[in-house]
This record gives sequence, structure tokens and C-alpha cells, in this order.
Amino acid sequence: MRTITTTADLATFCDEAKRQPYVTIDTEFLRERTYWSRLCLIQMALPGKDGDAVLVDPIEGSDMSLEPLYDLFRHQATVKVFHAARQDLEIFFVEGKCFPDPLFDTQVAAMVCGFGEQVGYETLVKKIARQGLDKTSRFTDWSRRPLSEAQKEYALADVTHLRVIYEWLAAQLDKTGRRPWVEEELRILTDPETYITRPEEAWMRIKTRTTSGRFLAVVRELARFRETYCQAQNIPRSRVMKDDALLELASTRPQSLEELGRSRLLLREGRKPEIAEGILAAIRAGMETRAEDLPRVEEERDQLQVNPALADLLRVLLKAKSETLGVAARLIASSSDLDAIAAGRRDSQALKGWRAEAFGDDAIRLCKGEIGLTAKGHEVRTVRL
Repeated sequence: MRTITTTADLATFCDEAKRQPYVTIDTEFLRERTYWSRLCLIQMALPGKDGDAVLVDPIEGSDMSLEPLYDLFRHQATVKVFHAARQDLEIFFVEGKCFPDPLFDTQVAAMVCGFGEQVGYETLVKKIARQGLDKTSRFTDWSRRPLSEAQKEYALADVTHLRVIYEWLAAQLDKTGRRPWVEEELRILTDPETYITRPEEAWMRIKTRTTSGRFLAVVRELARFRETYCQAQNIPRSRVMKDDALLELASTRPQSLEELGRSRLLLREGRKPEIAEGILAAIRAGMETRAEDLPRVEEERDQLQVNPALADLLRVLLKAKSETLGVAARLIASSSDLDAIAAGRRDSQALKGWRAEAFGDDAIRLCKGEIGLTAKGHEVRTVRL
């Protein structure tokens, strides 16, 4: 197996890839000790059972530029094939401000082709490629060198079997006419907004049962400080404070280092002077937020005027559509989507794009009383009223 560690060798391989209809790609990375993922290895394979497969090692090749790879990403004639691409794309977006185009994600395609929600690579290898995977190197520290032959073989298996999987799924999409469905989902993956984390919006990812504007203002400022600090220092959020500690501080609102020291959940790192002062400043900023600037959460189910009978009918309709289409129900609509539709909301993603064709249009007709549901044996059908 070949390992690439120089810009010239990477350029040679990428030039060959540009002459192919597709190339399969995967990465190995670490994120346990950093805010941004650390790229440790890139695997690529060209079409054909005996097609060239290589490892690109940015650690051994610390002086190597990845620009030839980004140039391949921009090459429109070659499809770049990944499985569960989101984290891979985030790495390339952060490091190279570049997305693969055109892109194909076999996990997204598999969900559309009836393999269930967030199907794993190992499952597709077994069901489509009819092969098994050696998972003994699954928990490898990919930043350590040298890599063993077993580790290299494990890494390459993530792109060699992917060739068979891609070709099979692509044929299925063309057969069913669902390729536009996948392309719609992939537009989200290649939208920079998917990967940009704005400190002022970080609080929205924190789960809390409290809807008090003042409490949420403190949560917002603490989350803003944590995000800004961790991005600047390239350390994980948990090194500053975990979510449970953040919520505790938003509730107790210490005003001094002494009071902060009484926190039960704040870790030792969070008690360091630089971080501790930032936490106290964030709490003060939250407490001083003007009433008109206090944050508000979106309406929860209890606040929505949900028609429970209609919500149940929508669940039956979704299940019927999911089974008929062979598409994972949660890919089409979530439980909160159904509740929002039953409450009269019409801004749900389940009512847009390919989801409207698959489910949303009939969901609206059901809400309007234009169609009903009937059962024939084990099958649920819609009937026009």
C-alpha cells in the first residue's frame, strides 16, 4: 500500500483522479483534546476492484500542501464520494475553505434507498459489498506514528469497499428517480452555515427546561464566552465548563471568585483566573441585559395548540409513506415537525422540497380534510374525501 507524504506525489495522484468518474475519500482525525478536529490521515481510492488506493499522511508529511486535493475538490468532472461526510467536510472547510463538488454521501443515499436512518458503513459493506470489516483498529490514536500495517489496511478498507457501495446506490437512485432528493440533502452539507459556529448563537444548543428570559440571558453570555475562548485556544468546550456546570452557574449567578469557588460542577480548569474572570464577566453581562433584549425560546409542544388527534393521524400517514417509499421516517419528518403541522404551523422542513413530494403535500391535505386514511389488510392508504 502506498503512503503519500509530499505535495508532488499528492498532485500526481489527484491528477489521475481527475481522469476518473469518481474517487472515494475518507479521513481519520482526533477531536478529544481540541476544539477543531486535527486531521491525521486521508484515504482515497480510484474506481475498479484493482483501482489505486492510497493513504495521504499530513503528519509524516508535515510540509505537504493539500492544495492539490482542494483542486480535485473543485474539479467538476469527478464525483467525490464519502460516507457520513459531515465531519470530513468540516475539516476541509476549516482548513481549506473548500467543499468537494460534486459530492456524493453514501449514508444520505442509503437512507433514501431504504437502509434506515444514519446507516453505518459496516452495515453497507455487509449488505451491498458482501464483505466483512476488521474492526480491531477502530479505537486507534491516529495521531501516533508509525502506523502499523493493520492500521493502514483498516483505514484503506473505508474507501475500497466504498467503490462498490457508491456504484450500487447511484444505480438505485437513477432507477427510482430519487437522485434529486439526495442532492437536496447534500446542499445542506456543502453550505458554510452548517459549519460556522457563532459564539452569540451557541446558547441555542444547550438544553434547558427553564424559559425565564433573565436565566437564558445568563446562559447566552456564558455560552458566548465559552465558545469564544475555546475557539481562540483550540480546546474542547468541556475543558472550560460542561453544559451542566454552565446551567448551574446561570442559576446560582456567583458575583465573586469566592462565590464561584463554591460551584459543585465547575472543573479545576474553569477555576483558573483567566477563565474565572471571563465567567464572572459573562454573568454580569447577562444580568445587565435590557428587558427588550432578553432571549426567548421557540414555542414548545405544550405552548403550541396541538390537535392531538390530528397529530396521531399525521404519524400514521408518515409511517405509511415511509414504508411505501422505503425511506426512514425520521429522515422525512420528526415528531416535533408533526406536532407543529398539527398546530397549524407551515414552516416545517417536512413541507418543503422532496419531503413535500414524499409526505408534506398529503399532510396538508389531511389537515384540510381533503383526504382521509383507510386500511386494507396491513396497508394504510389515503382516500380523497
